[in-house]
Amino acid sequence: MGNNSSFFDEMSGAPGVRPPYQAYGTWFEDQDLGRLAQKSREAEQFFRRTGITFNVYGQADAEERLIPFDLVPRILSHEEWRKLESGVDQRVRAINAFLHDIYNRQEILKAGIVPTELIAENDAFLPQMMEFTPPGGVYTHIVGTDIVRTGEEEFFVLEDNARTPSGVSYMLENRETMLKMFPELFSQIKVKRVSDYPKNLRASLEAAAPPNCEGRPFVVVLTPGIHNSAYFEHSFLADQMGVELVEGHDLRVVDGRIAVRTTRGYRNVDVIYRRVDDDFLDPLTFNPQSMLGVPGIIDVYRAGNITIANAPGTGVADDKAIYSYMPDIVEFYTGEKAILKNVETYRCSEPDSLKYVLDNLSELVVKEVHGSGGYGMLVGPAASKQELADFAEKLRARPGNYIAQPTLSLSTVPIFTEAGLAPRHVDLRPFALVAPNEINIAPGGLTRVALTEGSLVVNSSQGGGTKDTWVLEG
Repeated sequence: MGNNSSFFDEMSGAPGVRPPYQAYGTWFEDQDLGRLAQKSREAEQFFRRTGITFNVYGQADAEERLIPFDLVPRILSHEEWRKLESGVDQRVRAINAFLHDIYNRQEILKAGIVPTELIAENDAFLPQMMEFTPPGGVYTHIVGTDIVRTGEEEFFVLEDNARTPSGVSYMLENRETMLKMFPELFSQIKVKRVSDYPKNLRASLEAAAPPNCEGRPFVVVLTPGIHNSAYFEHSFLADQMGVELVEGHDLRVVDGRIAVRTTRGYRNVDVIYRRVDDDFLDPLTFNPQSMLGVPGIIDVYRAGNITIANAPGTGVADDKAIYSYMPDIVEFYTGEKAILKNVETYRCSEPDSLKYVLDNLSELVVKEVHGSGGYGMLVGPAASKQELADFAEKLRARPGNYIAQPTLSLSTVPIFTEAGLAPRHVDLRPFALVAPNEINIAPGGLTRVALTEGSLVVNSSQGGGTKDTWVLEG
């Protein structure tokens, strides 16, 4: 497999196959391509049968699609993972401390490290969270950190997902599929397990239960319902944890607690793992039109009688404008330099940055501050003259709504094609679970891969696929 000279390829290094991939490379060379092509089709059938789909919004019929699965794993050495794990751990601790500070004493604003208006004018900032600390002091119970690589030692955080990060079901199902298809591989190569994630998720949620909880905490997963793009994941995780999957209309306030309707009447709930956005959580506090939440839940929450994971208002920490301050935020709360670097970021709200971005639009990636899923962004090098001109207008109209970053030379990992291996760009989303006294990070995470040759956009909503991620035992 030839190495595309301008990108770091994680499998084929300069003198040959890189160490993490050597055992796999040897195995692959002995395989019949026809057999692997057959396995690839089997995997697709497996995903269809299991119903692992997601909805694509913004298309006429918003159809359900299968996220393509690639059977060549992405492999990280024990040492590479140790660096990533400690970097994610540090960052997640800082995010949690930042949220506690922003909603209480606001020391970081007084110190002039983060500008007050970035919080005051932030749509994700919830005044209802002021002067209140969630049970166990945990704001972000589940965090998905998006990481890209540009070289042997070069890892960058692309963004932090501190609201309701999704994708963990693919991490689990990808591994399950690989174990089914290639059991012999796992006996030859020692890979760290990810199958403990649902058990760890439940334990971590239970550890953050409110103080008045009696006996084993009663946990539920709150979904907006079957029309949500990640509904498969909501039901999958509830099932894997062995807890109830509920919708807003199954819950109500009873005697100052949140209770769920069961066949034997109402039962008190201690922890809600919610996959409903802040604005829809409580029609009495936020959007009065919402049919997805529970009227009165915020009062019960502020009285300390329920744990909501993740806490409302966490979005203020994963805003893309706040992102540019993350190295300072990490240092402010941990006293350490950030282990994982940020991508250089231009805040378009600042006149000098805006001028630079407008002058260099064709070389930059521009993103909406609150955007997600690859929507509303501009990839300068891939845009037409007309698209650049249109986007420049948007930038001038609402500069504070955008940040810009240089186009990174994302690393490549081989995917399987009928003709053999071919390099494609990838990112990685490790998942961290935060309990009051510990942070647990699943070894690996979700590797998303751009299946179109040369494409840098890995989001599933934009045609990307996923791979199993292997962290080798030390």
